[in-house]
Amino acid sequence: MKMRKRPIEMGVGGAVALLGAAAASYAGFVGSTWLRYGHASAPADAEADALLDVFMPTYEVAERHHVSVGAPAAVTFESLMDLDLDDSPLIRAIFKGREMLLGADANEASRTRGLVAVTKELGWVVLADMPGHEIVMGAVTRPWEPNVVFRGIAPEHFAAFNEPDYVKIVWTLRADAISPFSSIARSETRAVATDASARRKFRWYWARFSVGIVLIREVSMRLVKNEAERRAQVVAQSGGNGG
Repeated sequence: MKMRKRPIEMGVGGAVALLGAAAASYAGFVGSTWLRYGHASAPADAEADALLDVFMPTYEVAERHHVSVGAPAAVTFESLMDLDLDDSPLIRAIFKGREMLLGADANEASRTRGLVAVTKELGWVVLADMPGHEIVMGAVTRPWEPNVVFRGIAPEHFAAFNEPDYVKIVWTLRADAISPFSSIARSETRAVATDASARRKFRWYWARFSVGIVLIREVSMRLVKNEAERRAQVVAQSGGNGG
């Protein structure tokens, strides 16, 4: 007579199977991302960004994210600027995971709040700014290093920068008005390596870590939506016009 597996054995077996499936899925993602490197898709009409094109018209990777928001564009843009990544346990875990995998020093907690303010503190510079609508940030770096350092380049020199062994990165925060009471929050990140050596290293880095980067962007959009709609509701309840 066959003996039934005990619940604990079945549980362990299920967990092992789940971990195996997750590992296989991640390996597939890494492989496909490595193969897609250098073939970034062109933006759709609504995503087109002439301001961003000034600083990086050609690029090797691009990530675009957006979310519809029930708040005026001005409120949405303020929420984008004030975004605090520490508000998300998942984002904190992703950053911690990178530290552990690359052997990076633990980040010291910053008293600065707001995505733009924090990144400026880290070395990013404002390349262009359309108040209430869009901001473009840029830096050059070596993302594959454990303790990554961001080096700001002046706007007038950014597009032409070509020192070897660097990756140039630009990203935007943008709010497009749909109506007086609704908008779309957008974020786009573009990157390009300055030479073959940097491209080879960044390609492997992007293949392994872009899944976390994508998750951060998606979670960030949700945080912005919630905060902008909360602010708009407060304004509406106080009798203001929100914009």
